[in-house]
Amino acid sequence: MQQHNVLILDFGSQYTQLIARRVRELNIYCEIHPYNKIPQNLNDFKAVILSGSPSSVRSDEAPHPDLSEIRGKKPLLSVCYGAQYLAHFSGGLVAPSNTREYGRANLSFIKEGEEFFSNISEGSQVWMSHSDTIKELPTNGILLASTHDVENAAYKIEGETTYAIQFHPEVYHSTDGKQLLQNFLVSIAGVAQTWTPASFVDETVSGLKEKIGNDKVVLGLSGGVDSTVAAVLLHKAIGSNLHCIFVNNGLLRKNEFTDVLKQYEGMGLNVKGVDASARFLGALAGLSDPEAKRKAIGKVFIDVFDDEANQIENAKWLAQGTIYPDVIESVSVNGGPSATIKSHHNVGGLPDFMKLKVVEPLRMIFKDEVRRVGASMGIDKDLLGRHPFPGPGLAIRILGDITAEKVRILQEVDAVFINGLKEHGLYDKVWQAGAILLPVNSVGVMGDERTYEKVVALRAVESTDGMTADWVNLPYEFLQKISNKIINNVKGVNRVVYDISSKPPATIEWE
Repeated sequence: MQQHNVLILDFGSQYTQLIARRVRELNIYCEIHPYNKIPQNLNDFKAVILSGSPSSVRSDEAPHPDLSEIRGKKPLLSVCYGAQYLAHFSGGLVAPSNTREYGRANLSFIKEGEEFFSNISEGSQVWMSHSDTIKELPTNGILLASTHDVENAAYKIEGETTYAIQFHPEVYHSTDGKQLLQNFLVSIAGVAQTWTPASFVDETVSGLKEKIGNDKVVLGLSGGVDSTVAAVLLHKAIGSNLHCIFVNNGLLRKNEFTDVLKQYEGMGLNVKGVDASARFLGALAGLSDPEAKRKAIGKVFIDVFDDEANQIENAKWLAQGTIYPDVIESVSVNGGPSATIKSHHNVGGLPDFMKLKVVEPLRMIFKDEVRRVGASMGIDKDLLGRHPFPGPGLAIRILGDITAEKVRILQEVDAVFINGLKEHGLYDKVWQAGAILLPVNSVGVMGDERTYEKVVALRAVESTDGMTADWVNLPYEFLQKISNKIINNVKGVNRVVYDISSKPPATIEWE
């Protein structure tokens, strides 16, 4: 890794991942580590950022990092909790705030001639989120900025390259947040902006060559963005020593198995398609509970995958498309157990008998970065723009038990909906869309006949990472066309509804 890295110490803030994403948007590589697990070798890092926290520095349980190797030795930016922490334990005073400081505010004072606030003017909007406030600055603290309600909104410590802010520069509502991070990291800390998709590809490919050598690697492809980009990276590094397996669990979208296989062939990947749909549907027969369905699918997937992997002589490695948010979530701030392997895509956690070492080429990058890396390697934009699709496939979009007939109905409905979004130029405006088959029959009239048939729900959401999501306000005219088309063309459905719930409180999938 280059010496142009930034270390973000996480105190449990909901915004920590956002800080990392903003830093990376500046083409600077950064890593998140829990505040109580500071990396031993700090030479790799050129600057440090302390995140916010839901805790109060005045509480006995307050997160208490050891900054002895950081403070005064490396450029340090303390955000929110970090700013209060520096004040509280270095001669300042933090007290409960009389007014709850939350939401939008505007900078009413900025100290002149400060590089930290270069290209940021008074009146700039910032986002506050704290219930304590800094009443007195720490020893040698110099006030840099205030808002109407918060006098000590930003300060620096004389004699150190240490800066602190009470607001969150990483959130969208802080208008000049990115500029502030750039001022600190580039102008003050001198971090080079050299981390690009192309540099990631070069570095990763040479790292994979070194790590894997001449060994064979098995990868379970899902047709999704992450596993595809991981496959192309590995293919660049080890060529035909990469063996990809694409399993048809019978719960994919209409024609997906053949379409995706064709797409992969065109990319020169060494892929074997395995049609195990009968095996999966057999295992699902009679199961209605969502968790039981997931477990049954996971178990059959492992059996099928293991059968196929065993046919590849001397396979030493299992590749996975795990991405950075999965890694961060598995190493929690309170020092919870780190999950060494995530149940990823269709792999429901691998059993001990698969004696394969794990390789995860994407484990340090975010979803949007995965797409940019894929684009820099020339992967088809239709494939990179694909909506996320759940590992258990249509099984968790068919509420109740699964039958081949229900799968057929939902595949047809889903195809009408997704193709309709594409034809009307709406697909790329939606983060994820799909149809759900409800365990409900309703009365309808077709011709002069009374019908008693299935109800389907359509769902389309916008999101950046799936953690929160809003339903998409699709045009009524479009929904009307799609509803008519489904009812006229899909035998067995006589009613279509549209799901207008956001996450939270609802989830994106229904099961």
